[in-house]
Amino acid sequence: MGRIIVVPTRVRFELLTVGETFQDLIFAGLPRLPRAGEELKTARYVETVGGGAAITAVAAARLGLRTGTITAAASGAIRQLRREGVAVTDLLRPGEAHAVTAALSTACDRAFATFPGVNARLQPRLEDALSRRSAAHVHFAFAPDSCAVWTRVANRLRARGTTTSWDFGWAPALAGRAGFTALVESADFVFMNAVEARLYARAIRRARTAVVKLGRRGSRWISAGAVYRAAAPRVRVVDTTGAGDAFNGGFLCAFLRGRSPRACLKLGNFAGAQSTRALGGISGLPTRLTFARDHRARASVGTP
Repeated sequence: MGRIIVVPTRVRFELLTVGETFQDLIFAGLPRLPRAGEELKTARYVETVGGGAAITAVAAARLGLRTGTITAAASGAIRQLRREGVAVTDLLRPGEAHAVTAALSTACDRAFATFPGVNARLQPRLEDALSRRSAAHVHFAFAPDSCAVWTRVANRLRARGTTTSWDFGWAPALAGRAGFTALVESADFVFMNAVEARLYARAIRRARTAVVKLGRRGSRWISAGAVYRAAAPRVRVVDTTGAGDAFNGGFLCAFLRGRSPRACLKLGNFAGAQSTRALGGISGLPTRLTFARDHRARASVGTP
């Protein structure tokens, strides 16, 4: 059964995301990835907010959660997040460059180039800002430089009754980093895709709950003595950028509403699938009203 989270009135946020935000420049519909020295043109382009902290926060906010994020981003991204109802603690300092990712997308392949900007020195600021915030659940969306530091942070949050989750993304150096297994053990949930699950396999065996996102094959909840699966809904896929982060927002909304493991997976699958209907991580998500209405309809039928 799902764990019912009772959010005290003194807690400002139900969900607080902590991590990296990017300005995503997405070039889609390319016939192929360009060869060295070659220029390809496309009429399909979007500039939007990206990164796990931002996309997860937007998906959760559209489902009706009181959501905040601690991050550093361009002024345009901050305005976009606030329009979505996400309360933003912006750690970008005057004169600093924000992070940018350019994505080149074909029908069956993608390539990326990223300028990390402020994200390369952001983690101490994230820790400091988090110490002055309260939430029912904190979701971390970055690969930590020091596992020991963030294990202590997670343990302090647990002592205050706050649950936590991580999405490390693809970070090969992290798998062998000192203290990684202890960090995994400190979290209530660790989110990953199938490729990341193989990369982090040794540590993930010690996770309280591992949530594996399998794209068209749905998702899986794995915890001690229990495995749950849920199929993915069928949609016309336009772009998968950020779909995993949207999944996290849907999953955590269901978890914080006390839903069952399978219902958490189903709402995560729904949010992730909807994200793929348009370019970028949030453009394909329904509006807040439509998204919340769909969520209430699903809850009302008592999905197990």
